[in-house]
Parts: sequence; structure tokens; C-alpha cells
Amino acid sequence: MPTPTPTELRLKRAERVLEVAFDDGARFALPAEYLRVESPSAEVQGHSPDQKVTVSGRREVGIMRIEPVGHYAVRIVFDDLHDSGIYSWDYLYRLGAEQAERWAAYEAELATKGLSRDPPRRRH
Repeated sequence: MPTPTPTELRLKRAERVLEVAFDDGARFALPAEYLRVESPSAEVQGHSPDQKVTVSGRREVGIMRIEPVGHYAVRIVFDDLHDSGIYSWDYLYRLGAEQAERWAAYEAELATKGLSRDPPRRRH
């Protein structure tokens, strides 16, 4: 079964959401924070499942821009300057379809590790 392809990508900067519609009728609203902590980059995913990094402190992260990568993916440039993840159409679809489960697992991992979604407070 071929991977659905996007028919629309809409960045809503103020809401910090990327809306993606696919040719099979699926539509997803993917928060920037979710996209950032699930980045497909080696920096986040490592080179094997046991190397995955738990990214914390990204509640306020935004998306600066989206860049096409061929006809199969996009690179998302976040305002924390992370830009090394290539989000294939298949990966974006899986992020949308699995959002509830992935987000619950992420929040549980933060709690287990004593980490927060909030950015660290700056000292004055």
C-alpha cells in the first residue's frame, strides 16, 4: 500500500501548528513542540531505538520555516535553530496517526526522568 502524500501543508505560526492534509482524506494538526521532540534527526533519534534522546523544555518552540526536500519530504526549521530532521511524508503521516500514543509516552518519559516541557528559567 503506497504512502499517502500531502495535498496541503499549512503552517500556522501564531498557533505553533503544522496542518497536513493527505490524499487519503486524513488531516492532522501537528504542534511544533510535538514535531520538535519527535524529530527524525540522528541528534534526537540516535542510531538505534535505545539511543533516542528525550528532548525537554520545548513547550514554547515555534517553526520558522518549512523547506521542501525533493518530492518526498520537508525540513522543518525550528526557532531553537534545530533544522537537521527530514520529515518524510510517511513519517509525518505516522506522527499524525500515532499522535495520542506518542504524546502520552513522551509525557510519561519526561515524568520518569524528572524533566519538564517548560524551558529552563533564566537567571538574572
